[in-house]
Amino acid sequence: MSHPLDIVCDESGAEGERLVGGNSDVFTHAAVRMDAASAAACVGELRVRAPTPATEYNACHVLRGKHRAALLWLLGPDGPVLGKVRVCVTDKLFYVVGKIAGLLQEDHAPRLGLDPRARPTAVTLYREGPRAFGPERWTALLDSFNYLLRAKNGQGVTTSVEDTFRLVDALRGAGGQAGEIMEALWRARPRVAAFRERLMADPYVFPALDPLIPAIAGAVRFWSADGPVTVVHDRQTTLTDERIAQLGQLLGGRMAGLRLVDSELDERVQIADVMAGVARRIALDALAGRGDPALTTLIRPYVDPASVWGDERSGDLLIPGEVISR
Repeated sequence: MSHPLDIVCDESGAEGERLVGGNSDVFTHAAVRMDAASAAACVGELRVRAPTPATEYNACHVLRGKHRAALLWLLGPDGPVLGKVRVCVTDKLFYVVGKIAGLLQEDHAPRLGLDPRARPTAVTLYREGPRAFGPERWTALLDSFNYLLRAKNGQGVTTSVEDTFRLVDALRGAGGQAGEIMEALWRARPRVAAFRERLMADPYVFPALDPLIPAIAGAVRFWSADGPVTVVHDRQTTLTDERIAQLGQLLGGRMAGLRLVDSELDERVQIADVMAGVARRIALDALAGRGDPALTTLIRPYVDPASVWGDERSGDLLIPGEVISR
C-alpha cells in the first residue's frame, strides 16, 4: 500500500485574527508538492542565482531588486516550481467584510472561511463602503467587527455588540447599496448578539477570523484529488493538536495527517516560504495599484482561483478565472 504524498506548506503575512490595522493587508499560503531532492536542487540553484550567506533561504533573498533575474527564472514557464505550487491569496479586509456579510444569513454559524452565499453582499459592501461612509468611518466599522468576531479580543481591547452597532446605526443612513446593507445588518442585531454569546461561551475550535486553516483545507482539497495527503507545515502556534484533529475530521479522510517541522531543516518548506512571500509582495503591489506587470503575469498560474479577493481591478490581473471567496 502506497504512503500518502506530502504537501509542504508555509505562509506569509499571518497575524492570526488581527485583520485590520496590522502589518500587512494580504495573507498568503503556499502548498508545495515536491520531493526533497527537487526542493534541494531548487534552493541550491537559487543560492547560485541570488546568493545569501543565510543558512535558511526565504522570500526576502530573491525579492531584492538586484536578484530580479533569479525571481523571473523561479516563476517562469521553464522554472522548477510551475505545476508544483498552489498559493491561496487573501485580502484581509475583504475577509472581514465577508464575515460581516455572512452575519446576514439567517442560519449563520461559525464556519471555516467565508459563506459563499454572502459573496454578492460582501463584494458590494467592500467596493461601495469606503466611498459611501468615508475612509475613517469605514475603517472604524471593520475594526469594530474584527474585534467583535474574535473569540478573544486581546490586547486589552473590549468591543461590545452595543459599541459596534452604534457605528452601524450611524452608517445605515448613508444611502445607496452600502446604506441598505447597514440597514439589513441593523435588523440582524439580535442574531449577531446571539452569535457573539455563543462564541464567548463555547469558542469554536477554529478561530473564526484566522485565514490560515481555511487555506490549509483548500490546499488539501486540491492536492488530494488522487488520494489522501499528509500536510507538512512550518511551525504555527495556531495549529494545536485539537485543531489538527478537527481539521482531519472536517476533510473526511482527505488529510492523512499534519505534522509541524522546522523550516531550516526542510528545503521544501523553504520553497513554500519563498513562494508565499513572493506572492504576497506581488499581490500587495497589485492591490495598491503599483503592480509589476511581468511579475503579476508570472505569479498568476500559481494562484488558487478560490483565493479570497474582492478588488476587481487587481483580481482580474492576479487571480485565474472569476474571483471567488473560499
